[in-house]
Amino acid sequence: MVAWMDDEALHRTLTTRRATYYSRSRQQYWVKGETSGHTQQVHEVRLDCDGDTVLLVVDQEGAACHTGTRTCFDTDVLLTAQDPR
Repeated sequence: MVAWMDDEALHRTLTTRRATYYSRSRQQYWVKGETSGHTQQVHEVRLDCDGDTVLLVVDQEGAACHTGTRTCFDTDVLLTAQDPR
């Protein structure tokens, strides 16, 4: 899934090992699974090369996507690798 994190959400995630995000539309923090039970237990946090993207490696319990699926990236493939032939 993709979600927004600010410095405070990242701090909370690093401190609790529970994936915490910031909802810009509701202007509040939320812990994944707090109301749904679909939790993300954080095992590893990685920062990209220019420091503007964080990757969380988690144990996902239940759905990650708001549609009820395990991933937000299970819809149609827009492009695949070219055949090397």
